[in-house]
Amino acid sequence: MIVNILQGKNLYKACHRVVSNKGSSGVDGMEVDELQEYLSTHQRDLVREILAGNYLPYAIRGVEIPKTNGKKRLLGIPTVVDR
Repeated sequence: MIVNILQGKNLYKACHRVVSNKGSSGVDGMEVDELQEYLSTHQRDLVREILAGNYLPYAIRGVEIPKTNGKKRLLGIPTVVDR
């Protein structure tokens, strides 16, 4: 159930994983090293929105990355919070 996923210990593990994976920011510009501070301030509101079915993820930032055959492929980068 979603309630189990949104427990504090699971959110902490997810946050730690996102930070350790590093990566680029999404369309909102938030960097991964800003995530813990953001969640400490907004976690309750975020969980409340998700449980109420009102949370809408941000758009995904598209970046073209080169392939070995010389072509490019589109990579979708979600926001740090949505990860």
